[in-house]
Amino acid sequence: MSETPKTPHGWIILDKPLGLGSTQAVAAVKRNLREAGYGKKVKVGHGGTLDPLATGILPVALGEATKLTGRMLDASKIYAFTVRFGEETDTLDLEGKVIATSDVRPAQADVEAVLPRFTGPIAQVPPIYSALKVDGERAYDLARAGQEVELKSRSVTIFELSLERFDAEDGATLHAHVSKGTYIRSLARDIAQALGTCGTVSMLRRVKAGPFDLSHAISLDKLNEIGKGAPLEQILLPLEVGLDDIPAIDLGSEQARAVRQGRVLTGLSQEDGLHWAREGIIPVALMELSGGEARVVRGFNLSDVAE
Repeated sequence: MSETPKTPHGWIILDKPLGLGSTQAVAAVKRNLREAGYGKKVKVGHGGTLDPLATGILPVALGEATKLTGRMLDASKIYAFTVRFGEETDTLDLEGKVIATSDVRPAQADVEAVLPRFTGPIAQVPPIYSALKVDGERAYDLARAGQEVELKSRSVTIFELSLERFDAEDGATLHAHVSKGTYIRSLARDIAQALGTCGTVSMLRRVKAGPFDLSHAISLDKLNEIGKGAPLEQILLPLEVGLDDIPAIDLGSEQARAVRQGRVLTGLSQEDGLHWAREGIIPVALMELSGGEARVVRGFNLSDVAE
């Protein structure tokens, strides 16, 4: 009987294909881990839902990296998306039924002129077909049941918005760098309305999520090779890759022991803010530093990695 391999800790960055839900993608990772002999005890989670009709970056965390999925949800994202003008669906993408039409087709110059209005901090009403909760129920469940759904406007930030391609028939393909909580389908709806027409998303692709971009991503076929015997190391990124956007603190062995015990470190010279602490190459904890003192936000149990 073969020995169960050590618990993996890190990231699988999936280039999610069209039609696959985020939950199904996580299930595919779990299935491949089981088939590769890791058993059922490996924690697996994703860092940001993608609609079935969207493709692109889906960070999947394994083991201790699942402690960072909250950070990934809060991270900014970059999308490419196409707005097809003339029709609006109830889901604001091609999955829904048409609820509004317009004969107005904006010109390329019109689209370019309106984009500055949607750059920076903006107010946005999320789609009724979303996972947001209303009185404890998912909005999309209420919408599918035919109930009236009213969602409140929220503040989001569009850091960058530009026109990548324009076609009179297919519509406008845009590139957007957005804050957490931004719904691209709502952004497309609002842009179309500002142009005096209606629109829906016909293509949506996430090209970056936090520190992860398409250069890190693998296909579903590549993932499925793991269940057939390919080494997991070929596709698994280290946990610390998800921390590339914050500075590191190097710890001595005594400091590392103190941090693992949850104690406060003092006398540090680094700038205030969130840092990750490491002993050698081993991540020890996420820490918040203020006035030379560092407190543990989240500890990592990676002692087996160093063995």
